[in-house]
Amino acid sequence: MAELNYHHLRYFQTVAHEGNLTRAAERLNVSQSAVSTQIRQLEERLGQALFERRGRALLLTEAGRIALDHADTIFATGQELVATLQHGGRQRQALRVGALATLSRNFQLAFLRPVLGRPDVEVVLRSAGAAELFGALAALHLDLVLTNQPPPADALTSFVVQPLDEQTVSLIGVPALCPPGLSLSERLDGSTLILPTTASGLRMGFDALVDRLDVRPQIAAEVDDMAMMRLLAREGIGLAVLPPIVARDELANGTLIEGAKLPNLTETFFGVTVERRFPNPLLAELLRDR
Repeated sequence: MAELNYHHLRYFQTVAHEGNLTRAAERLNVSQSAVSTQIRQLEERLGQALFERRGRALLLTEAGRIALDHADTIFATGQELVATLQHGGRQRQALRVGALATLSRNFQLAFLRPVLGRPDVEVVLRSAGAAELFGALAALHLDLVLTNQPPPADALTSFVVQPLDEQTVSLIGVPALCPPGLSLSERLDGSTLILPTTASGLRMGFDALVDRLDVRPQIAAEVDDMAMMRLLAREGIGLAVLPPIVARDELANGTLIEGAKLPNLTETFFGVTVERRFPNPLLAELLRDR
């Protein structure tokens, strides 16, 4: 069987990402006819059409999408190999971290603090949604994803999920909304609350708690961003159901206080990686003793 020509594959990857022969040819610094020839030879080798032409646009076929997934992984692995070995085995000093856009900034900062500010380390931090981050991790564009939502089980991707921290959860608000001497039931019943959205594990745990206590708090807002929940609590909109680490600075200076701890309710933070032949050595420092 003839081997795959990776030169053809590089041309295909460029066209797939550009979506246009003209732009791809300019990026590759070759003629459009040369690009077309390379794509046609790759299609002949694979026995599949990789693009469907619609006007001037080139759209990937199903086979093309599969080929692009493999091409992205192949060339990302090649870049990793060069970065890892080109300096005589010297360790890479770039750490590429993805963080769920709604994740606590204070947690991210605390986790990354051991490598932040080091003159020999560059931290690249990217915030996005879960699907985008896990896709980038699977394609080796990220070394680590920080999240409070473990990735879905996927037999095709070897995600490694490690719990990093587990935080208790409290009712947090301005002092005027947290009078002393109330039981948890009294504090919750009729209170105005800022809650996580119903899709989160934290919200499901909280809903189970209020059902057990047979109380009916009022909902001021449902928010999927912890930082926004903290800001709303600071404005006195209501009591926020949050891990204290999210409002660490406000709790320290008295702007916000803990009205009550919520029993058996915790928020777990995870670090997600993928199995790699050459893992980033900086990860070992961050994940040690976790």
